[in-house]
Amino acid sequence: MLSIEQVAQAFRSLKFNNLASSLEGLLKQAEKQQVSYLQFAASLAEKELALRQERRLLLNKRKAEFPGVKRLEEFDFQHQTTITKRQINQLLDFQFIDNRENIVFIGPPGVGKTHLAIALGIGAIEAGYSVFFTSMLALNESLELAEMKGQLKKRLSEFGKYDLIIIDELGYLPFNQQSNFNFFQLIHSLYEFRSIIMTTNKEFSHWNEFFSDQNVAVPTIDRIIHHAQIFMMGGESYRLKNNLQQQRLNNTVG
Repeated sequence: MLSIEQVAQAFRSLKFNNLASSLEGLLKQAEKQQVSYLQFAASLAEKELALRQERRLLLNKRKAEFPGVKRLEEFDFQHQTTITKRQINQLLDFQFIDNRENIVFIGPPGVGKTHLAIALGIGAIEAGYSVFFTSMLALNESLELAEMKGQLKKRLSEFGKYDLIIIDELGYLPFNQQSNFNFFQLIHSLYEFRSIIMTTNKEFSHWNEFFSDQNVAVPTIDRIIHHAQIFMMGGESYRLKNNLQQQRLNNTVG
């Protein structure tokens, strides 16, 4: 007589491990609801597809290398008055990715630039796009190492496999000559081919403060902003605000 375990083992041999582990529960549910053979077959397929989708999302989020999880619903738009919730929500159809456009968040530290970038990145993954997150410091180190090994072209092509690249904290550290060249090469390779979300504390007119070569800075900026939506963010730092609130609370308790 055929057993549940025998069928489950057959599923495992087909690499349907999720179905194998949930088979008994699905059978009990089918018997209770008296579903047809076709409905039961459909429920098996739906279960496997849902589990694969969940696994794919988890894998793509790990590959994205986000430093943390941020959601748009957690963003305080009342505190950040220079942009509106509607402006950001309009990005959630992700046409900017389909159109190979860029998003640039400009503003002082602590106003939520990284939060918005990560939240949009997570939303893009959940919508089916591939995303990679990197800080500018880590990006510089990665490109310099690839260049030293004679593998810069290969590294650039790896970035091109993602639909969206998020580059965080541009402008906090100066570039050396090689960094100028490497960064231009990356932007040039992605230009009109992939989308970028970039956060920076410098307006474009001040990029000469960290670019050591203006002959590279100008074409780099030109490629970034040619097809870009630019959001200027101001206001008080969230981190400073929260720190001051905590200090006041501690003083009150003390």
